[in-house]
Amino acid sequence: MENFIDSTVSWLLDSGVNIALIFLGAYIVIRGLKIIIKRFQSNLAKDDPSGEAGKRANTLGNLLRTAILILILIVAIIMSLSEIGLEIGPIIAALGIGGLAIGFGAQNLVRDVISGFFIIVENQIRVGDVVNINGKGGVVEIITLRIVRLRDLHGVVHYIPHGQITAVSNMTKDYGRYVFDVGIAYRESVDEVIEILKEIGEGLVKDPEYSDVIVEPLEIMGLDRFDDSAVIIRARITTRPIQQWRVGREFNKRMKKVFDERGIEIPFPHRTVYMGVMKDETSPPLRVQMDENKKLKPKTRQRKRGTKKS
Repeated sequence: MENFIDSTVSWLLDSGVNIALIFLGAYIVIRGLKIIIKRFQSNLAKDDPSGEAGKRANTLGNLLRTAILILILIVAIIMSLSEIGLEIGPIIAALGIGGLAIGFGAQNLVRDVISGFFIIVENQIRVGDVVNINGKGGVVEIITLRIVRLRDLHGVVHYIPHGQITAVSNMTKDYGRYVFDVGIAYRESVDEVIEILKEIGEGLVKDPEYSDVIVEPLEIMGLDRFDDSAVIIRARITTRPIQQWRVGREFNKRMKKVFDERGIEIPFPHRTVYMGVMKDETSPPLRVQMDENKKLKPKTRQRKRGTKKS
């Protein structure tokens, strides 16, 4: 019993202390690298007022923290096994063979990781972007080497593996644009409406609430097309990322107010029906004439009363 206690104490003072120092060193390294990555993210966000570099740094920083944590823990565990007295050579060989077998058995996982690596390196999407991936739209909340997590406008969360991504539409890369398709009645003056739209755009630029987020003033692209019930004028405004919808809604509100004040008609779909068209001639409108002197009298039903024979 005494020999067992002595050997245990000796092991704790020798190998046990070394194992503790290994994990303590791993913890210190992990904490130090996290601080360095955090400072790197802060410096990038400080130098770029638009926040685009900060998004990229945040995305890469999260991935680096996860990769470093896994790598350092694996090294610490292998070194600890060596202190216990196990041969780490066969263990490393077994891990290599096991990794190869897992790679063949988990081809989809490997495909997801490789695809995710290139998506992140090419800076296609970042945390905080508003994107549309395979028909699913939302804000990017998390990007890992395997999946991307989106949250849409209704709060629904979508998990999309990188290997299944076939098309990515990033709506907030570098800047955002809101496109206006303004429909007016055919009788309205197009030039007058264009001047009104310019006035509304200038008012937004001068408004302190929106002047900081508008990158370029309103651009009138002109008369775009003729619809069934309206003439469509197209315009667009360029803003900072994710601000285009906010600016666009405010522009629409002001436009509706000004149109109402100046009597500009925003038509709704309607149809004109012609009846009795013969020989390329349009029939005259149907006239309905009512005589106010004649009043409709309700019809009464008279019952014939007969005498009951006794």
